[in-house]
Amino acid sequence: MTQLSPPHANANLADYTTWRVGGPAEWLAEPTTIAETIAWVEWAQQQAVPCQVIGAGSNLLIHDDGLPGLSLCLRKLQDHNIDAQSGVIDALAGEPIPSLARRAARAGLHGLEWAVGIPGTVGGAAVMNAGAQGGCTAESLISVRVMPKQGGPSFELHCDELNYAYRHSRLQEDNLVVLSARFQLEPGHDPKELSRITKENLNHRTTTQPYQQPSCGSVFRNPEPQKAGQLIENLGLKGTRIGGAEVSTMHANFIVNIGDAQANDINALIHLVQDRVEAEHGLRLHPEVKRLGFAATA
Repeated sequence: MTQLSPPHANANLADYTTWRVGGPAEWLAEPTTIAETIAWVEWAQQQAVPCQVIGAGSNLLIHDDGLPGLSLCLRKLQDHNIDAQSGVIDALAGEPIPSLARRAARAGLHGLEWAVGIPGTVGGAAVMNAGAQGGCTAESLISVRVMPKQGGPSFELHCDELNYAYRHSRLQEDNLVVLSARFQLEPGHDPKELSRITKENLNHRTTTQPYQQPSCGSVFRNPEPQKAGQLIENLGLKGTRIGGAEVSTMHANFIVNIGDAQANDINALIHLVQDRVEAEHGLRLHPEVKRLGFAATA
């Protein structure tokens, strides 16, 4: 039986999201091992309270009123193993995907260079099918180990069971907690060349996106073949503000916190952009960002 310290009461969730907004968690726990993670999920069940899982908080908008029950933050659930010979990587859910991408490049493993600028975790990448620079998680993921939020033994789901599509997986609907993931990369590449490509990818992102301001990354999925940022920019919405939330003047598919934003400001700006694009183009942009504590919206 894993012994747990008491959870943190009324923790400020704004400190756990890259937008720096959000109200308090009724309870907050930050496990560092799979055993602790399982124990906290079981604790929530025993207390009959909801359990919300958050990672690096980089793709997350939490309501100003905060969240009831247990907020289970997995950003400290970190460990990894890289087999340079086979190209197999095992990583716990809280492992930062950018640092894993750098380590893979240094080991001569090709396949994660795109991930260096993604400010998220392995678990979050698996859930969202995160991607950039023409690559995505589904291309190299072998499997994930998950457990039900209602408690019970962990089990493995293989990539072909995850219903992967653009920024989508069944993990977004299923009531499961991702504990770890396994990737298959391509071994035998030149580490210096992979590191050069990785660095170039990061430089591209940091020079074209507002990395110096609090944001969640891209807000909307691209309505392929069109790009959400281009549609928003063409409507002259760059710089549009509601409260402390602003459509970035650097990249229109980013909403930034210019200093004093509330979650409701950001949510209202998301709706404004959706409404304007729909009125002009007849299509509804779908957010990539996960919104917790808000009424269900498209």
